[in-house]
Amino acid sequence: MSEHSDDEIRKRFGELVNLQPKELEEFLGTDESQEVGQKDGGGESVGHRSGRRIVDIKRKRKDELSDDDVAHMRKVVGYIERHVAQGGPQDDVEHSRWRASLMNWGHDPLR
Repeated sequence: MSEHSDDEIRKRFGELVNLQPKELEEFLGTDESQEVGQKDGGGESVGHRSGRRIVDIKRKRKDELSDDDVAHMRKVVGYIERHVAQGGPQDDVEHSRWRASLMNWGHDPLR
């Protein structure tokens, strides 16, 4: 992903992050959201923490985005693209941990 320009990353982020900030905030408050993902020592998973950051980023105007925001957008794009490429379960995608993990990162694969 590092070969993509910041503008390309912003565009791809806009395409892949298909949950609106309010939708993502609501999902992050569910047990389903909090039960998935890799936890780094604390109680919150990497994806859940990323979801909170995505909400903040999506609420900013383009001219308000910092270099750190763009770096996080790059991380989000990479995660979503890798996770989607791995493929999800063959049945019951709607209630799968795979979908919940992607949704923590702002992407609903059923949309």
